Amino acid sequence: MELLIGDVFRNVARAVPDGLAAVLGERTITFGEIDGAGNRIAGVLRSRGITRGDRVAVWSSTSLDVIPLFAALAKLGAVFAPMNPALSVDEAVVTAASARPALLLVDDAGADAESVAAKAGTQLLTLPSLLEAADTEDDADVAVDGLSEHDPQVIFFTSGSTGKPKGVVLTHRINYLRTHPGGIFEPRGPMVCPFPLFHMAGWTIALQQWHARAPVIFVSADAASICDAVVRYRATRVYGIPAVWKRVFQYRHTPEGSAHDLSSVVAADTGTSATPPELLATLRYVLPNARVRVFYGSTEAGGVAALEHPDLDRKPGRCGLPSPFVQTRIDENGELLVRGPIVFGGYFEDDAANAEAFVDGWYRTGDVAEIDEEGYLSIVGRARDVIRTGGETVAPSEVESALAGCPGVADVAVVGVPDVGWGEVVCAVVVATEAGTPPTLEELRAYCDGRLSGHKQPRRLAVLDAIPRTSPTNQVQRQLLVEMLS
Repeated sequence: MELLIGDVFRNVARAVPDGLAAVLGERTITFGEIDGAGNRIAGVLRSRGITRGDRVAVWSSTSLDVIPLFAALAKLGAVFAPMNPALSVDEAVVTAASARPALLLVDDAGADAESVAAKAGTQLLTLPSLLEAADTEDDADVAVDGLSEHDPQVIFFTSGSTGKPKGVVLTHRINYLRTHPGGIFEPRGPMVCPFPLFHMAGWTIALQQWHARAPVIFVSADAASICDAVVRYRATRVYGIPAVWKRVFQYRHTPEGSAHDLSSVVAADTGTSATPPELLATLRYVLPNARVRVFYGSTEAGGVAALEHPDLDRKPGRCGLPSPFVQTRIDENGELLVRGPIVFGGYFEDDAANAEAFVDGWYRTGDVAEIDEEGYLSIVGRARDVIRTGGETVAPSEVESALAGCPGVADVAVVGVPDVGWGEVVCAVVVATEAGTPPTLEELRAYCDGRLSGHKQPRRLAVLDAIPRTSPTNQVQRQLLVEMLS
């Protein structure tokens, strides 16, 4: 049996055609509607010459219209390549061109879209015109001879701290294994998803729900939208990065927020960045009926590890035990390496990046990790971010955690900056709670006393209006910060 993403839509539409599949605002779509519209869209795309292996770049806002397009491309064997709608024209040109698409799909055919398509050397089509053309097609299922589970199914663009887009290629098999809930379906209930549909997490959450014949509620990442969705659909599951959960906690302290009944939530997940024990304690207090879990993974590697609810107090700061689908090891430099059937096979047509990303078949996560005597992983920093100062090694994330509660600090990032005497010194980049009144370097160091040893304490201070972070996972773009400070 081939593990094909198109079969996810075929199977669930056959089982529960009228079942609610997805919600966005006041719009809804059923499993039968996704499958039928997907077949019609596939017919139009095939008539325009889109065939197995072609890349289709999608520069669009999050919309339910994108879901049957995703299904159509999976059935055709074409590759779905979503792009962040917030990209500038220049960024969109570089991103689209890196995938060599046969087609660029956009919301509206304005001058910007035409410029991107022309410079990327591809044809342009709007989603509304595609959907209008699909209305004349029939619902006959689309099948492609020879389509393999090892064919690419999606390309997610990631840049991390470098700013240069890299296309993470996931095959049908990898995406199927990452999202399948197991051999026995257990009731999941509706799940609230605050991730957009250009991001791997949004599609992973959606496919997990659809495998299990359950709906996904797409919302923006603001606290009111999340809480409203939980109440309206009696959602049982929510995934939020730490920054999103903090917004929910703050909202719960307002009269409007405290009125929301969140008791239906039985699974509350988080991850992607440092998750302090205090946040997990608050999460359990706000959602007392929920099983809380911390996940660690990436677009390239999928879900690498998870810290389950019973271990939250026993293993503070850890990111849990490795997934059954991955093997892990730590190399001589402390970097975590992983391999397994859910790990991607490489970046799209990027030999230099692939040579750097893999060693003897193991994917280099770029994270410096430790494994305790029971096999639990903890991430102590980024291999490229580690600061080497005066012969000592400092993990920026550790210093950031120590400084997070410092009075006058609204946000903080830590990087190493070159220094003649020390090689590098620890530099704290701070956003002040009140503009114009940031803490001094001496105040930061005093706050670190008893929390950090001397060599880990900041020796320089920079103040910015905002710290550059990746969207939507909120990770610090350290390389960009270093360039800014230089």
